[in-house]
Amino acid sequence: MVSRGRAWLVRALSILVLLLLWEGAGRLAASPLAPPASAVLATLAREVASGALPHHVGITLARVAASFLLAMVAGTALGLAMGWWRTVDLWLDSALLLLLNLPALVLIVLLYVWFGLTEAAAIAAVALNKLPTTAVTVREGVRALDRDLLEMGHAFRFGRAATLRHVVLPQLQPYLFAATRSGLALIWKIVLVVELLGRSDGVGFQIQVYFQLFDVAHILAYSLAFILIIQIIEWAVFQPLERWATRWKAS
Repeated sequence: MVSRGRAWLVRALSILVLLLLWEGAGRLAASPLAPPASAVLATLAREVASGALPHHVGITLARVAASFLLAMVAGTALGLAMGWWRTVDLWLDSALLLLLNLPALVLIVLLYVWFGLTEAAAIAAVALNKLPTTAVTVREGVRALDRDLLEMGHAFRFGRAATLRHVVLPQLQPYLFAATRSGLALIWKIVLVVELLGRSDGVGFQIQVYFQLFDVAHILAYSLAFILIIQIIEWAVFQPLERWATRWKAS
């Protein structure tokens, strides 16, 4: 079994190899449309020093956080209800299927048309794009619950709160973490589209500006900055939280 320290070393080396390959390819191309890693990192440093990048990344992160929280809370509640009660599932399954298959771009444009280019419309568009996948994942988790464990909880006269905490949630943890990870990956991409189409700030807006200027170095710098932040959130928040939540498996 690979130790945690060695795992970090392997990750660091893999990133270094990617950077070296990127640098070599960029130098061979010798084109502003394919800048090497050093040029992108230099651009990234200048944008950080000027304050522009922290400003726009902070705005995008706020939108990601709001949309993520809204989608996870509503999607989890909906998934629990659909998985637990067959009637609710029958009533809402078609609507869920519609949202799952409706292109994100169409939903974004419709909400902008109906409610204007507002912050609320932007966040709602992102949340509605993520909500159905969260609901489906949680619903499948509820359907996969071990009924014997539920009956055991009933036999020991667990109340609803105790059953939810000690029987249901431990079994739903893999599904909740899967929904969380896929949700974050999906939401930040959709947030960029929302910003590109109808906001005057954020990473997506900046990418649109530099796209019009054919400034690939700036496009990659902003993209790289946001990817690094999301990766830090994964390493510093989600992975420790998952280890804490599943600590009972090692006991």
